[in-house]
Amino acid sequence: MRKSIFHLVTGTALAVALSVSSAHAQKKYDTGATDTEIKIGQTVPFSGAYSVYANIGKTQAAYMKMINDQGGINGRKVNLIQYDDAYSPPKTVEQIRKLVEGDEVLLTFQVIGTAANAAVQKYLNTKKVPQLFAATGASKFTDPKNFPWTMGYNPNYFVEGKIYGQFILKEYPSAKIGILYQNDDLGKDYINGLKAGLGDKASKMVVAEASYEVSDPTIDSQVLKIKDAGADLFYSASTPKQAAQAIRKIHELGWKPVHIVDINASPVSATLQPAGLEASKGVISVQYGKDPADPTWKDDPGLKKYLDFMTKYFPEGDKMNTVNTYGYSTAQLLVQVLKQCGDDLTRENVMKQAANLKDVVLDLGLPGMKINTSPTDYRVNKQLQLMKFNGERWELFGPILEDAGPAG
Repeated sequence: MRKSIFHLVTGTALAVALSVSSAHAQKKYDTGATDTEIKIGQTVPFSGAYSVYANIGKTQAAYMKMINDQGGINGRKVNLIQYDDAYSPPKTVEQIRKLVEGDEVLLTFQVIGTAANAAVQKYLNTKKVPQLFAATGASKFTDPKNFPWTMGYNPNYFVEGKIYGQFILKEYPSAKIGILYQNDDLGKDYINGLKAGLGDKASKMVVAEASYEVSDPTIDSQVLKIKDAGADLFYSASTPKQAAQAIRKIHELGWKPVHIVDINASPVSATLQPAGLEASKGVISVQYGKDPADPTWKDDPGLKKYLDFMTKYFPEGDKMNTVNTYGYSTAQLLVQVLKQCGDDLTRENVMKQAANLKDVVLDLGLPGMKINTSPTDYRVNKQLQLMKFNGERWELFGPILEDAGPAG
């Protein structure tokens, strides 16, 4: 009898010891994560020519405050460290190094801009630090084979360009297309995508291409070059400042081409208001999120959550500004990934979870849109819907368009 009691006691002690050690084994941390904190870093253009994007970072910081007020993620508070890089790649390099080597963050999140992300991509991949949900849609940021530690968030520029090309073929088959493009990966991806969508008609339909540098004060001469080439469809592969200048110049000239702007240049506050709402009437773009100014969503539960969040956590922010809705959606997706990580907060597991998103529906995603990623497909947003500006707000039209396979 005594022997069996001994066995029972030691057996129980062993079971307790095993459960304690397995609980410890389940908790895995890399630099930047502890039992109480998850340290995340990002650069934001709080100053400079692209400070219109500063509200992305402000919204994300407000979202993390809300999450922390709710108890954090799996009991851990999020420490989001933000530095201003003024949208200058050399400054981005300096600040990202500071975040990785000085602040020792677990991951970088939503570094803003194509050139900024390109400047730190090799460094972060060499260091094996996640470059998560980079705020760019250039194809090189959804290339798991060559850059396994980088995942872009924005719809792939090549895919978006392809969708415009297919739309033009269907609706404007005899169009003479003039292209204004930013002279970097963003502009080039959009051109390549457009031409892929146009297929063998591209060489005949594209009558002019004019590039600009981000530092150029004006793009008037490029607009005139495109007009003089006889274009009747203006394709703007650009960012807000230059897109606004183009809309305004086209309006001043009394020229009436079909006008397509890429998604980066679609925010009303950043592009269309500076250009003039009347001048912007009829401009076409794409969307994958709900526009809070669109009365279609007035009773939508997801939009209500966003509006309540803005009222409480970012009251000085403009609720109608789609730059803020973008910040909200990216922050919501980051929280989803970190929740999936559980107690395995290693950099490797962060990327593993980001590459295994299954049917994720964000509060502000358009109905029917779901986020799915895989280890071979890092593209987060693959579904888009066309929209046209009516002088006051964007109006969606047509079906949800999706690109099936990895692009490029």
